[in-house]
Amino acid sequence: MKNEFTLAFNEVLEEKQLPKEIILKALESAMVSAYRRAVNASSAQHVEAKVDPETGKVEIYAEKEVVDTVQNTITEVSLQEAHRYTPEAEIGSMVIVECTPHDFGRVAAQTARQVIQQRIRDAERQAQLNFYQHQLGEIISGVVQAINSQGVTVGLEMRAEGIMSRKDMIQGERFRIHDRARALVAEVKDSPRGPQIILSRTHRDFLRRLLENEVPEIYHGVVEIRSIAREPGERAKVAVSATQSGIDPVGACVGIRGVRIQAIVRELHDEKIDVIEWNPDPAIFIAKAISPARVTGVYLNERSATGKTATVVVPEDQLSLAIGRDGQNARLAAKLTGWRIDIKSVSEAATDALYKLQNDASLAAIAQAEGATIVEVEVILGKKNEGRPLTPEEYDGLAHFVDRVEKRTARRQPEKVAEEEAELANIRKGIPAGMFDQSILDSSLPEHVSYILQEAGYSTIGELALHMKTHPDDVLRLQGIGPRAMTEINRLMETLEITAATELAAAKVEEVPAAEPSAPEVLPPVEVVAAETVVQETVVETAPTVEIQAEVPAEEAPVPESGVAEQPVISEEETSFDQLFALKPGIIEPAAEEEEEEEGTESAKDKKKKKKKKFVELTYDPDRDVVLAKKKHKRGGTEWDWEE
Repeated sequence: MKNEFTLAFNEVLEEKQLPKEIILKALESAMVSAYRRAVNASSAQHVEAKVDPETGKVEIYAEKEVVDTVQNTITEVSLQEAHRYTPEAEIGSMVIVECTPHDFGRVAAQTARQVIQQRIRDAERQAQLNFYQHQLGEIISGVVQAINSQGVTVGLEMRAEGIMSRKDMIQGERFRIHDRARALVAEVKDSPRGPQIILSRTHRDFLRRLLENEVPEIYHGVVEIRSIAREPGERAKVAVSATQSGIDPVGACVGIRGVRIQAIVRELHDEKIDVIEWNPDPAIFIAKAISPARVTGVYLNERSATGKTATVVVPEDQLSLAIGRDGQNARLAAKLTGWRIDIKSVSEAATDALYKLQNDASLAAIAQAEGATIVEVEVILGKKNEGRPLTPEEYDGLAHFVDRVEKRTARRQPEKVAEEEAELANIRKGIPAGMFDQSILDSSLPEHVSYILQEAGYSTIGELALHMKTHPDDVLRLQGIGPRAMTEINRLMETLEITAATELAAAKVEEVPAAEPSAPEVLPPVEVVAAETVVQETVVETAPTVEIQAEVPAEEAPVPESGVAEQPVISEEETSFDQLFALKPGIIEPAAEEEEEEEGTESAKDKKKKKKKKFVELTYDPDRDVVLAKKKHKRGGTEWDWEE
């Protein structure tokens, strides 16, 4: 017969729905705390507790020091006692011995009660959190426990509670206490009071999970849900496709006589559901998304300033049906396809086409080709404006005219297409190549944001980055993408730019070849020019022309037959001596500053000596960027001074 401890232990396991190991660990931890409080042991001392789940016996083991004489029984043990647990124990060593107090059962029961309860409560919360985190995005069932103005509290498994706010409830449905409710686990948060489980019946994934439960083909992957657009409680559109040939995806979802889809409609409080077949051609897909309205033509414009825009032309009697009540049908079709849809009637589209032909110079060739048709269209539109009825043939003529104009307008010049492709290629260079192979679900974005982007058509991170650089507003228009989501997306784009820059820099380093040793460069010989020559060339560019004969050294100067050396010849016609000395300092050539000598009084030899005794100093003025010639002369007959 089992004792009371075993019965109580099993009762706790059944009530808390926790593993046996967690309860034992909580009990042992509580016993250690009770022992420390009972004997006032230090927290630094190693203490262990062992609980026998069969008998309920508790044993405490503590680490103590082996000594000759025991003075403190809490931290010390004798050598003889230590040998009972550790035969190789020595004086000064640390051993673990049993030290369970005699009345520890009663003390532990009083001291460890709160600790055990707290540990079990923490373990219970952690188990709930782990369980419902695995249930994230799945449908669960619960019982309504409370109803208030904020929402409904639903009791779930493992003694957990879920919260479903008013915005997560389908408009018009009412719950009563003890009613069974099914909802999607939209979010799980950890809080001090335990896990906070957010339930939703308006999430698009709630409809997705219902379809998986009701349609076996979807559950097994034979039929795939491509995208879902939903306005809870009113209407929803689901695009499906078959992964195997010979399967009707729409028929599989609807079921025989609509049995499968009717079960989902009842669960969603009579929400109307349109199931359409997905098509890789955007024009065909958009035409089906507008159903139940009939479509005359769909014309795509991927380079529109407002993003990807599709112009849908419908007959006059189908216009209100295509738009829907308060634009609901067109709005859901735009969410489902990811295109901005502009719905027009045939007459309205013909009027717009006629206006473009008459006012756009780039369409002059088309207008000339459609000259005769334009007159007929004007007559038909005038008849329409007068309120007179049009025949089916006239409507067909307008539809054919719009079709021809829109298709010819959509044809772009090859040069323009090449420019756009080159621009996209340059943008792709700024995105790491591996990002075009990485799924959007594997990015660092929040999970719900990744699912929204995937349903909008961005299957890889590279596609999202490319679209963010070309049309960032299209991403912001998606339902469920707000400022916080855009902040996370922009943060991801910044990370990609840094990664791309790093890869580009590494690629450039690898492309640079190793430098080959080159022969030393041989410089051409430098011609040494005399200082006087440099000064002369500098001055000639700025000063008036002064013809001065170059000075010849005394040893090489030729002596004429008359015995008189030739004087420097100065052109009096160009510059006189008065003009020469009136020039600004720094523009007089050194050769022109020689002292004049009286003609005929001295020999040529004396004149040459005087020429050698000229006191001229050359200096460079960096402020004026000129070379100055300074002459030393005697003032007052007593001292020498320098003069520019």
